[in-house]
Amino acid sequence: MAKNYFYIIIVLVLLFSLSVSAQETKPQPRTQETATIEGLSLYPNPVSNGKVYISTKNDLDKEIIIFDVLGKKVLQTTISSRELNVSNLSSGVYIIKINEKEASATRKLIIR
Repeated sequence: MAKNYFYIIIVLVLLFSLSVSAQETKPQPRTQETATIEGLSLYPNPVSNGKVYISTKNDLDKEIIIFDVLGKKVLQTTISSRELNVSNLSSGVYIIKINEKEASATRKLIIR
């Protein structure tokens, strides 16, 4: 009877060690990271007049994506000037992602 318990314990230890090793994952190689935008300025924040101004050192065309706090995309546009009209967005907290050439930045945007 004692031998049976011994064999059961051995089998359980082997199964446990196999399941642990099956869950180990190798770290994935990192992909190329994007650079941050030099001289990024986002104002006014909080926004109260429906317009936000985005300036950078290079002032190139910018792709703008705005997400609500649940991660739903609420606005996507490209601007060539510094002014972005956000008057159609409700008051609240948003995440704004700005892409300029190869660089990218993410900021919190508050609309009143």
